[in-house]
Amino acid sequence: MIEQISARQDEALQAIGNAGDATALEGLRVQWLGRKSPLTQILRGIGELPPEQRGPMGQAANLAKAAIEAALEARTVAVSSARYSQLADTEWIDVTAPGQKPAEGHLHPITTIQYEIEDLFRGMGFSIWRGPQVEDEFHNFTALNIPADHPARDMHDTFWLKDGNLLRTHTSAVQIRAMERLTPPFRGIAPGRVFRHEATDASHENTFYQVEGLMVDRHISVADLIGVMKQLLSGIFKRDVTVRLRPGFFPFVEPGFELDIRCLICGGEGCSVCKQVGWVELLPCGLVHPNVLRLGGIDPDEWQGFAFGLGFDRLVMMRYGIHDIRYFQAGDLRFLEQF
Repeated sequence: MIEQISARQDEALQAIGNAGDATALEGLRVQWLGRKSPLTQILRGIGELPPEQRGPMGQAANLAKAAIEAALEARTVAVSSARYSQLADTEWIDVTAPGQKPAEGHLHPITTIQYEIEDLFRGMGFSIWRGPQVEDEFHNFTALNIPADHPARDMHDTFWLKDGNLLRTHTSAVQIRAMERLTPPFRGIAPGRVFRHEATDASHENTFYQVEGLMVDRHISVADLIGVMKQLLSGIFKRDVTVRLRPGFFPFVEPGFELDIRCLICGGEGCSVCKQVGWVELLPCGLVHPNVLRLGGIDPDEWQGFAFGLGFDRLVMMRYGIHDIRYFQAGDLRFLEQF
């Protein structure tokens, strides 16, 4: 039986010497040292041998086991060293070469300009107000002094929902909510997404983004409005722009104005964005109508205010020379990756 142990040892050592990788060595370890291996079976059966045979048999089996373990360890080191020595040829890497930059997302150009405008107004002491995109008729129309028979309430201008609510057509509704919960004086802007049920063209979309601002205080005048608007435009365009202020009618302001900017796409010569007139309607504004203050819970005899609205989409078009507002919602990565 001692000769059998020696033969088993020689067989195991030969197999280990021929093993070429770690997987093969692990299989040999289980085969020759595992619970069902010949050496383990011999060691378990030593107790059944005559007393005079137990010592020599146990010593021979343990020596064989130790030799196999040493051979496995030595071969594992040799196989590992050989593998790493081959990496310079099989898996060569130029560590001085620049790596591949992973693709990263970025902000939409409308989001970028929204953040810029929010920062501009924060610098002037304005708060940032948020509100729901699904509005009720009171906050979107009635509280803004928009009559029940006003065309803006018709289906061709507004997305009405089956429950009687609507998708907000402007963020002025957020201003009403601010007046209901704040005590004058206060100032803030309401940026966000709005919806209009209208046909699209190069300068009109049915889903777009705007910011509307409101300031309520004592002795507010048109001069305060013009001062804030000039500060806004100079901060956005980082250059002098030509503007004009002309009378405009809006139910929620009195007096009302249209602030137009000379088209930065064509320089005032006429294009599809400015509809060939050289000017782009940019910013409706005015002093808050007393009825709106009253419906917001503010005494118009004591407090006055100004309000304005500004489209983010058109600002981005003016800044980057974009000719069609529909690009923003098209989801074309070739367009968006330019920003």
